[in-house]
Amino acid sequence: MTADAMTWWEAVVLGIVQGLTEFLPISSSAHLRVVGELIGTADPGAAFTAITQIGTETAVLIYFRKDIVRIVGAWWRALRGAHGPTWRDRTGWGAVADPDARMAWFIAIGTLPIVALGLAFQDSIEHTFRNLYVVAAMLAVFGVLLGVADRIGRRDRALDELTVRHAVLLGLAQALALVPGVSRSGGTITAGLLLGYTREAAARYSFLLAIPAVMGSGLFQLAKSVDEFGQAGTPGLGVTLLATVVAGLVGFVVIVAFLAIVTRYSFLPFVAYRLVLAVVIVVLLGAGVLTALPAGAAG
Repeated sequence: MTADAMTWWEAVVLGIVQGLTEFLPISSSAHLRVVGELIGTADPGAAFTAITQIGTETAVLIYFRKDIVRIVGAWWRALRGAHGPTWRDRTGWGAVADPDARMAWFIAIGTLPIVALGLAFQDSIEHTFRNLYVVAAMLAVFGVLLGVADRIGRRDRALDELTVRHAVLLGLAQALALVPGVSRSGGTITAGLLLGYTREAAARYSFLLAIPAVMGSGLFQLAKSVDEFGQAGTPGLGVTLLATVVAGLVGFVVIVAFLAIVTRYSFLPFVAYRLVLAVVIVVLLGAGVLTALPAGAAG
């Protein structure tokens, strides 16, 4: 069965997978790549993955709606000169410190790397990087890095201690997730822990930082693919939208649970899961159950 023959139940399965894995540091794109092939839909594709992420990011918008309104409102008031006329006043770094206004700028700064690299390497992201050997390697390598960061990180910084330098570094870490298997939240959380932030602070910032990049990517892919839905090798519009809605509903529940977990426990279970999944993928590749590259992805 090919991706253009994706059924409604397969769309529901992939939507559940997306919702369960998007916010956990285990790589949603890797899971969609593997599960899609195992259930017979082949590789759902980078466009399908990006569009279903609109659903999970909508869950983020709903869950963090008060934070988002506060941050955007503070940014706009500062920009209009509520704290003074100088550029420092207008950006939140003036005599009247405004951490919410600064957070808006931090998110904007942190979004630039993933946008630039996403455009520069779009073809590789949609094809070459989806090689399952690459996915397995990234799951293992970045799983180990997450474990190391969780063990050695000081975990004493709060989000109001974020700096421009840290925003850039966290943005670069998020951009690594353009390669399936790295995990957007995993990369950002790993960097946050290494920079000394608490587990909860690193997790919350990973959610906020993802909003413009992931929503932008999903909407871009939706606009670009609107005339291609249902053609050979692509899922139809209906099943894609169904998967997106399911992903959003499941994702909201996962956000609540994940934030509760990280305030009490370490990331070690996620590290172990990543390593086991990497081994399973390699074994399935060796047994011929999975193919390293989906048809037409070698270019």
